[in-house]
Amino acid sequence: MSTERPLYERDPQAWRAHLAEGNARQPRKRVSADVILRDRQERILLVEPRYKPDWDLPGGMAEANEPPAEAARRELREELGIDVTVGQLLCVDWVAPHGPWDDLLAFIFDAGVIAESQLADLRPHDSELARQEFCDLEEAARRLRPYVWRRTSVAFQALATGQPLYLHDGHPTGANGVG
Repeated sequence: MSTERPLYERDPQAWRAHLAEGNARQPRKRVSADVILRDRQERILLVEPRYKPDWDLPGGMAEANEPPAEAARRELREELGIDVTVGQLLCVDWVAPHGPWDDLLAFIFDAGVIAESQLADLRPHDSELARQEFCDLEEAARRLRPYVWRRTSVAFQALATGQPLYLHDGHPTGANGVG
């Protein structure tokens, strides 16, 4: 039996270098972070991006080393000029590689009900968005791409139950005790 101490005890600098080398070779994930933001009539906010053909939830892509909840909050400030409290995680969806894209982790958070005082300032603040609109769930189902609607409808289930859900391509998995 060896009495030699592990590398992390013998040589902390060499251990850090070993970890850094491993980190540099690990795959990176794309991460998106969206919110469910409602008005007093329980309609949800959708945005119409200029760079793709369909409506979407407000939010966007996380930057390097940015927590998903903070990414959602930053995106709403930049794109819509509002500062919201990003609350409970509703779902995480692992989206398989498709087209030119690698896989993605898509987070949806609850952003609650928008304050009446914020409604007047709610408008696109950059060139990425053409407009925004509050929609009932029926209208949201028509405007969102099918896989985004699947994810959104599951997020509403999580909102009702208080239990976040894990999805694969918009479908609940056995990790939730279903499927």
